[in-house]
Amino acid sequence: QLQFVESGGGLVQPGGSLRLSCAASGFALGYYAIGWFRQAPGKEREGVSCIRSSGDSTNYADSVKGRFTISRDNAKNTVYLQMNNLKPEDTAVYYCAAVRLAYGFTCSPRQDDYYAWGQGTQVTVSS
Repeated sequence: QLQFVESGGGLVQPGGSLRLSCAASGFALGYYAIGWFRQAPGKEREGVSCIRSSGDSTNYADSVKGRFTISRDNAKNTVYLQMNNLKPEDTAVYYCAAVRLAYGFTCSPRQDDYYAWGQGTQVTVSS
């Protein structure tokens, strides 16, 4: 059974940094493209970043380009999201999920193609 556990969230001041981790259990992470998503209070969940199964291709939402970096360590079965220069509008619960293998090994623009959502980790950016 595919499961993810997100960690690394917390309270940080504007301009600060956090590194989120998405640890997989029950399967080999290396087969899957993995996405990071976030949901702020009162807003819909949105895609933040995604990394292909091989790690050779990544994409980012325009709002985080140049500030966030996604990476993966398949040997550790973990995907990371390094978040720098954080802004108050980055405040949200952050989730990771895997792209269904039926879609392939690359990232999908549709949230319906993702599954095995983790429980999320709260990121709060505030002074």
